[in-house]
Amino acid sequence: MNRPLRLVAALIVLLTAACQSTPEPVFEEVPPADELFAEGEKVLEGRYILFVYHRVDYSRAIEIFQSIIDNYPYSEYAVDAELRIADAYFSDGKFEEALSYYRDFADLHPDHEKVPYTIFRSALCHESQLESIERDQTATRSALVFLDRLLVRYPHSEYAREAEPMWRSLQVHLAENSESVADFYRDRGEYEAAAERYRNILNDHPGLGLDARVLFKLGECYASLRRYDEADRIYRTLVAHYADSTFAFEAQQRLASNFD
Repeated sequence: MNRPLRLVAALIVLLTAACQSTPEPVFEEVPPADELFAEGEKVLEGRYILFVYHRVDYSRAIEIFQSIIDNYPYSEYAVDAELRIADAYFSDGKFEEALSYYRDFADLHPDHEKVPYTIFRSALCHESQLESIERDQTATRSALVFLDRLLVRYPHSEYAREAEPMWRSLQVHLAENSESVADFYRDRGEYEAAAERYRNILNDHPGLGLDARVLFKLGECYASLRRYDEADRIYRTLVAHYADSTFAFEAQQRLASNFD
């Protein structure tokens, strides 16, 4: 056999050996959607270690529910799986990821009965990142956006009932943030800047239990600016409408002393 023929024969042998050594691809059968969903629910139940420590493998649960979405996108279980993933992230303290899934669910399934739930949960995601009243209040405002949406669109839902006290609490938090800024200006002797912010609190956050205190501080600012007529009006309003507050007593003393 001449050399070219020997090379061809060797190449054929090598290719045959390579084909024989390559394993056949193995396709793992995906369980039905209902079985996967049940498995994911089981994982979310978690397990107890030494009967004390409760551990939940949220990553594994999310992986299972995601496989339902990937393999059975038109199944009824796929929609529920989206919620389970959001809830798993929420329970794991990963609020940004949870928020993304809750918002997507409401956008993709606007007529679903669970939309009020996802809006409320979105508010909770922001509320979980609340800062103290001295710091930035972006999370507070974002939470209130979702609560407003829930209370306006779904006022009779069970989540609206839970949202109402939360809405009030966040409004107080926001008002106290504004008050802390106003106090800062007042303590620096910048009474006009402080008075403007106290007025804004009374206009934007009335009826939250802060009115008497903020009115008194506003009256003090006017008195410090020698705008005695306005201070007198504020103090008399305090005495007339908040007679049981300690600030009404203080206002009476200011009126009796004629601002001296």
